Amino acid sequence: MHVKKGDHVRVLAGRDKGKDGAILRAIPKEDRVVVEKVNLVKRHQKPTAEFAEGGIITKEAPIHVSNVMVICKSCKKPTRVAHKFLDNGKKVRACKKCGASLD
Repeated sequence: MHVKKGDHVRVLAGRDKGKDGAILRAIPKEDRVVVEKVNLVKRHQKPTAEFAEGGIITKEAPIHVSNVMVICKSCKKPTRVAHKFLDNGKKVRACKKCGASLD
């Protein structure tokens, strides 16, 4: 996957198109990510020790990883991800627009 937990991304498709947020959770086996304040759904919650009252809660649902694009920290624009090797042989993700490292 081209994104990791903590990356700042922009949503490209769906009802939340154009929204920005950080990745809260990555699910590589399903090619999905959970982005903060994006794809909010309502769920019925039974009362438990954590949620004493229960009721209807709002939480983020996963979206497909192809519907998000990483926002570069240096140029502040959504960009595709390139992979580069540093002098010490370490592989890093880089911005396709400005070449800055995303890691």
